[in-house]
Amino acid sequence: MVGRVGPDSLDLAEAHRFPNRPVRLPEGLRWDVLGLYAGVLEGLRAAGQVDSVGIDSWAVDYGLLDADGALLGNPVHYRDSRTEGVAEKVWATVSAAELYAATGLQYAPFNTLYQLAAARSSAQFARAERLLLVPDLLTYWLTGEAGTELTNASTTQLIDPRTRDWAYGPAERLGIDLGLFAPLRRPGDPAGLLLPRVLEETGLTGPVPVTTVASHDTASAVAAVPAAGERFAYICTGTWSLAGLELDAPVLTEESRAANFTNELGLDGTVRYLRNIMGLWLLQECLREWGDPGLDGLLAAAAEVTPLRSVVDAGDAAFLAPGRMPRRIADACRDSGQPVPTSPAEITRCILDSLALAHRRAVAEAQALADHPVDVVHIVGGGARNDLLCRLTADACGLPVVAGPAEAAALGNVLVQARAHGQVGDRAHMRRLLARTQPLRRYEPRGDTAAWRAAEERLAAH
Repeated sequence: MVGRVGPDSLDLAEAHRFPNRPVRLPEGLRWDVLGLYAGVLEGLRAAGQVDSVGIDSWAVDYGLLDADGALLGNPVHYRDSRTEGVAEKVWATVSAAELYAATGLQYAPFNTLYQLAAARSSAQFARAERLLLVPDLLTYWLTGEAGTELTNASTTQLIDPRTRDWAYGPAERLGIDLGLFAPLRRPGDPAGLLLPRVLEETGLTGPVPVTTVASHDTASAVAAVPAAGERFAYICTGTWSLAGLELDAPVLTEESRAANFTNELGLDGTVRYLRNIMGLWLLQECLREWGDPGLDGLLAAAAEVTPLRSVVDAGDAAFLAPGRMPRRIADACRDSGQPVPTSPAEITRCILDSLALAHRRAVAEAQALADHPVDVVHIVGGGARNDLLCRLTADACGLPVVAGPAEAAALGNVLVQARAHGQVGDRAHMRRLLARTQPLRRYEPRGDTAAWRAAEERLAAH
């Protein structure tokens, strides 16, 4: 994506799109990171001359480098099964409560901490001299300089959100060598210059700086929430739904841990206090199973289905792995004694009702746990284009929803670069610029929330 930023302008254009296809090998599910890097180079070539480059990606996954800086195999995919049962072994040394008090990170089986515990006995890990999270790995290949960006590092379960530094105590007790990680960087820090061979391959004229952005895509997306003031919740929707608040300090209470909220770091010392919800992954997997029918027609048909007929827990790890999603959703409804959705429209409505219900619960619980009331919910990311999901979320939460921008992660990435190079002001200025320049839609809640409350109680009973 190419962004052009001025005092009163913010434009984003797609330069190049390329697939991200994980590969299942005999040893497990892997990312084709070489294919992704080739896509990055093609994108830079298509973009033409630029003033700065910044990279964001998904979180938790990493590549291992040997003493020569060469990659030791393709990074393991977070949906790989290698972390099954690993958390319990980690908790035998450092309890789940201690880990939360030290890192503020929710339990998820794919947290980098558990991936490292699973990998520790492998031959590959024994040879590793450096560990780079995915966006840092791509940056290293572009610049030859290694760093660990802080917002993404905060998803490893190895960062203390109070000090914004490594959680040295738990790491030491668990035998994790933090020396594997490159020095921490923060959004706005310089990350080096494009190497001569990269300039040659992309046709760019140097020097071209690479700027550290909030490299966890959710951190970039939250930076691009077009909010006025502090009384807002956000839902970053895409493959995942990340629903929560922007806070000044972490919430590390036992109640917060029990509710499985996470304290990840954001721009300018903020904390992204949120819950991970399975998100549109549920629908994406169904669409793949159905042969990718037209989404617009499917959503129109789903809008006519009886609301809240059947719902599932959109945060259930049972839906984490790929494959057979329509059948797994139907089975979950059957097991909980609800009507079983059978047609694509019924299953789609079940998914969207379930996501809206999960959004409602996350927004309400975040406000209570953080003692931080909100007046509006901002939906950013790809799900902002899903009119039905936005309407259902407004109805479920009983709050106005402002939808957009859809390309929030890219916009947050671009704005952090622009700020680092003196083109925009502080975070509030960035958000005012977004509100002025990006297309937004507002949804008012319809009726009361009694039906949603009843569906919530029905789901909790099972």
